[in-house]
Amino acid sequence: MVTTQKKHLGRNISRIREMKGMKQETLAELLGISQQKMSVLENTADLEDVKLDDIAKALEVPTQAIKEYSDERMINIISNNTFYNDSSAVKNLYNPTFNPLDKLVEAYEENKKLYERLLAAEKEKLTYIEQLLKK
Repeated sequence: MVTTQKKHLGRNISRIREMKGMKQETLAELLGISQQKMSVLENTADLEDVKLDDIAKALEVPTQAIKEYSDERMINIISNNTFYNDSSAVKNLYNPTFNPLDKLVEAYEENKKLYERLLAAEKEKLTYIEQLLKK
């Protein structure tokens, strides 16, 4: 008689979250729950399918991947989702919260102001030297 041991879903969620480099607080925020509630979920052996579906969506993995967790399968799923199948994931790898052109123009304007101040200081020096020579 072969018995299959049921996997601890909470531990599987925790492993997947960690493999994705996600903090417990971050996953909790995505689910709209507290970090303490997330901790309780990760320590729960069995979860309702509805809750499991929500967690799977937040982790961006299939629900079945949580139910039938294995390190090898998860590495495959994560690497395929991030780099091979989902080109939008690669596009979103660098998503600045500012417009780089605005920053470039800002730097140019700052350099211009610095140059003008330097030029004014040099003119003041020249005027001072001319006054000394006239005396």
